[in-house]
Amino acid sequence: MKLRVNPIACEGHGICAELLPELITLDEWGYPIIDDVDVPRTLEPHARRAVADCPTLALALERSRAESGRAASRAARGR
Repeated sequence: MKLRVNPIACEGHGICAELLPELITLDEWGYPIIDDVDVPRTLEPHARRAVADCPTLALALERSRAESGRAASRAARGR
């Protein structure tokens, strides 16, 4: 999974960085900086919480291409 931020919706509250400092840092104005890396499984619950608690709904978790491909393969096989 990848964590994404909608820069237009974000108002720089910084709650996401407080909840997930391992993956989110803030720039000098308080807006999140998120590296383009997969969210480690151990941090997925924290990432989901950061997404859910964002007051402007500017954060999202997306499946990475590898995950999407695996899910499509499983669906094609009927699993």
